[in-house]
Amino acid sequence: MKDIEIAKKHLKEENLTIILVKDKEIIFKSKKRGISPIYELAKEKKDLARAGALGDKVIGKGAALLCKYIGVKEVYGELMSETAMEVLKKANIKFSYSNSTKYIENRDKTGLCPIEKRAIDVENGETMLEKIEEFLEQLPIEKGG
Repeated sequence: MKDIEIAKKHLKEENLTIILVKDKEIIFKSKKRGISPIYELAKEKKDLARAGALGDKVIGKGAALLCKYIGVKEVYGELMSETAMEVLKKANIKFSYSNSTKYIENRDKTGLCPIEKRAIDVENGETMLEKIEEFLEQLPIEKGG
């Protein structure tokens, strides 16, 4: 079984939000929502993740820029934006998806996802990482429960 197929299988079976598989081994997986899991992967496991296959529930332009920054070889998104596809295509990263959309919506479905907004004029992963870091620092700290 190919790495991307392993990623797809576990993404669905374990109800994950993200998974990275390399050489048939799971390198990273998470059930956290939003951009933080792929941000964590890019910040903490970039070298391990290079040339891996990434599966994610949602791939917008921001996540696609991080995929390019990490150097993954293939991406699967249950939902993928057209701008994400453009980034992956330009970076020669193979991609597939179950559903596509013009852009990723915010959680209220009232407009662009905050990361998509921040990614509009960004073309490289380093800048995207900085913008995501600024965004995450603004979020209220969730109380454990």
